[in-house]
Amino acid sequence: MKIDISRITLLRAATFVVATLLAVLFLPGNDEQRFNYEENRPWTHSLLTAPFDIPVFRDSTTVREMSDSIRAGFIPVYKRQTQIADNVKQRISELTEIPQNERARLRTLVDRLYAGGIVDSGTAGQISSGKLKSIKIVSDNIIQTGSTSSFRSQRSAYALLDSLAPSAEARQAILAHDIPSLLLPNMVLDTIESERLLQEALQPATAAIGVVQQGERIVDRGDIVTPQLYQVLLTYEDMVEARDLSESSTHIYIEVGQIMYIAILFAAVYLYFFLYRPKWWGNRRRLLCVMTLLTAFYIFAVILSAAFTSGIYIIPFTILPIMMVVFYDARTALFVHLIEILLCINLSTFPVEFVFIEFIAGIASIFSLQELSKRSQLIKTAAYVFLSYTVAYLAVELMTTGIATSFSWKLIGFFMINAVLTSFAYILIFLLEKAFGFISVVTLVELADINSPILRELSEECPGTFQHSIAVSSLAAEAARKIHANVQIVRAGALYHDIGKISNPAFFTENQHGVNPHDSLTPEQSARIIIGHITDGLKRADKAQLPEVIRDMIRQHHGAGKAKYFYITECRRKGEENVDPELYTYPGPNPQTAEASLLMMADSVEAASRSLPSPTVEAITELVNRIIDSQINEGLHNDSPISFRDIKEIKESFIKRLRTIYHARIAYPSDESTRRQTPTANQP
Repeated sequence: MKIDISRITLLRAATFVVATLLAVLFLPGNDEQRFNYEENRPWTHSLLTAPFDIPVFRDSTTVREMSDSIRAGFIPVYKRQTQIADNVKQRISELTEIPQNERARLRTLVDRLYAGGIVDSGTAGQISSGKLKSIKIVSDNIIQTGSTSSFRSQRSAYALLDSLAPSAEARQAILAHDIPSLLLPNMVLDTIESERLLQEALQPATAAIGVVQQGERIVDRGDIVTPQLYQVLLTYEDMVEARDLSESSTHIYIEVGQIMYIAILFAAVYLYFFLYRPKWWGNRRRLLCVMTLLTAFYIFAVILSAAFTSGIYIIPFTILPIMMVVFYDARTALFVHLIEILLCINLSTFPVEFVFIEFIAGIASIFSLQELSKRSQLIKTAAYVFLSYTVAYLAVELMTTGIATSFSWKLIGFFMINAVLTSFAYILIFLLEKAFGFISVVTLVELADINSPILRELSEECPGTFQHSIAVSSLAAEAARKIHANVQIVRAGALYHDIGKISNPAFFTENQHGVNPHDSLTPEQSARIIIGHITDGLKRADKAQLPEVIRDMIRQHHGAGKAKYFYITECRRKGEENVDPELYTYPGPNPQTAEASLLMMADSVEAASRSLPSPTVEAITELVNRIIDSQINEGLHNDSPISFRDIKEIKESFIKRLRTIYHARIAYPSDESTRRQTPTANQP
């Protein structure tokens, strides 16, 4: 036992450390905004004054508009390259197949073309569209502005040269010597000089237009963060960050504070389970599941918050309380939901708004889903979540701004996405059942379907046992409802508790029809077969992949009791001192839960009630009290949390139910006697 405790303690500690480290690892870095605010929204923090002089720059929209205007009117710089015209004329001088005078005319024409200017196709397109009416030309380190009206593209220059050629022989010679390929642009964009001049022109747009002096008020709570103020705040934070870069101790303190913050929240979860849910505190899977969900949702929130503005509202935080309601209880759901909200509060632009909205949505999800027995309930819950998100958001907006015009339809869209994701919680429920071995009410309801393969086989092979199981299920479920036990677990467990009898149906009284195979066996052999229906049932449960809670019901419904009929028979035959009781004892263990205890009582009572010769109220009451008291005296329920008050209510429930089942019926008279008798008011 000590080894088990130490292992559980070690697992708790490891889970705590890993969850804390993961949360700290995904915390937003120190280079992000120190204040949470948005443009055109109220400032939610206290008064902020300038700790040093802060230059005031134009807001981004104004800077963009001014920059666009400057770029639109900017005149680029071009260089004139004279050697290109010389290369073309040199090639024309080499055309010996045409007369000298024609070569002279062609050289003169080339001079005219390059004097007007030849440009690339891109520049020619800008000129033709009217976007480039003039350029600046660098000549002898002097920049002059000139018109682009005389500029030609390479294609246009060749067309003119071809049309003005003095003869057909001259045109053929131009093509033969590839003169067109030499007609390169002589007006070339000077990218370096153009960029330098453009940056000089843009400086007034990005230059400071004022200064917030040290000690001067920047913004106070309730002020609207205008575009200009937004720019001042950005400048302030950049300057603070730059000053803090050299102060490494500040960053260490911040990181220590972050670790402490997360560790305290996770420690609160541990303390809650230790003080208020000790049963789950000792269950390593229960605590591991909660810590895994808290950490996973936090990491998901960090990722979406970085990807989208207000992206934190896309995250279906309400799935977390839904999971807690399904596998834990409503109080745990509310507590864990609050821890998750506080864990993610530093990711929100408006912390108060975030806490209020998520808290209200979480309450709506918990109250709308007391017990998940049908998947369609999640659709209703998602609708309640969306409505609560919207109403809570509207309330916060009206409270902080006093107007409804700041209502963001983008956030409403996020709430809608959130609600849709919430409706898919069923998938996560299924994954948690497989990963942690939990079982939900939905799964129990599905298991209680008598058309499932294993129950259908039970009804075909062991019809008597099947009817017994249904009767036990009804009897136990009614009592479970009275003592507030899990009705669905009791009902499903009762249906499956005797599936091991499928292996030897004829050896059980309820399936026999006149012939009793035990007559040819010794009591020890008979007891072995009867007790064997537990191990046979567990094998069938494993093969059918039934949940652990159902296997526990199969394992515990006889506890460590005895096959009394065969044990007493053998004791009478050999003497009690000569009989080994272990051979007649079920493998157990005894019931560990109230549900398993209920099943044991209902199983014994229902089976015994079938043998009552006269099911009067007195006989039923005596039977129920005798069987249950006998089990208690034998200590079969010592490991169960069931109380004496519960036992009293269980007895009353059994008696009432059995009285209903075995109530006396009116004997209907024959047709002949009906004619002779006059009906009374009490006869149907």
